[in-house]
Amino acid sequence: MIRECAVAGQFYPLNPDDLKEEIERFSPKAGSKISAKGIILPHAGYIYSGKVAVSTVSRIKPKKKIIILGPNHTGIGSTFSIFPKGEWKMPFANVKIDTEIAERIMAGSSLVKEDYSAHLHEHSIEVELPILQYFFGDFDFVPIVCGISGVEEYRQVSRQIYEAVKDIQNEILIVASSDMTHYEDDASARKKDSLAIESIVSLDEEELVKRVREYNISMCGVSPVFILLNCCKLLKANKAEVVLYQTSGDASGNYSSVVGYLGAVIH
Repeated sequence: MIRECAVAGQFYPLNPDDLKEEIERFSPKAGSKISAKGIILPHAGYIYSGKVAVSTVSRIKPKKKIIILGPNHTGIGSTFSIFPKGEWKMPFANVKIDTEIAERIMAGSSLVKEDYSAHLHEHSIEVELPILQYFFGDFDFVPIVCGISGVEEYRQVSRQIYEAVKDIQNEILIVASSDMTHYEDDASARKKDSLAIESIVSLDEEELVKRVREYNISMCGVSPVFILLNCCKLLKANKAEVVLYQTSGDASGNYSSVVGYLGAVIH
């Protein structure tokens, strides 16, 4: 199955030359790269969150197999919906699904279900692909849209991803796609997001869920980030660091109602 672009020309340029120019506009000077187990990226339009996403991906060594976990904004499909075969059409080039890894994940979990419908109009995974393509070149990937569920379900999905990739873990990068606080003033967003980020840097996914609930943090990708952190710890990651945090106000100049964007690396 070929999945067409859903938000090209809206969240990022459709024309490959314009897309390359947009990514390069946000690219920092070249520096040393680290080998990451996972990363957290935002998924807004590039004009707002592109600098955070590009700065983060540019910091890590390329991988040829990627799992991208994104939240479900549409409410369509199963709670954990995997797109297990085919290709995603993108401006730079089509990206192939790693069917072998997808099937391993499904084989080990009744929670993760083959479901194309959840992916057709969802932007949270798609917007990461051009940036990853720019820095990594060709790679295969597995997209999983994650709805809201419970801690035990998140932990089970994480375990099954771990079981599917533990023997090839040095070849794998896991990406969690999430924006942070939505549509609050800049000071409030930064204060709330700092509480969530403390939990992420501490690699404490359960504390993250607790704080999101307790402080009413409108972070859309809690489930992908929980699964990412838990899985990376199973893969022996022991450090998380923030690459860049900004709000949409830093791009728009409007600080009265912003969205927070985090770029972080787990290694």
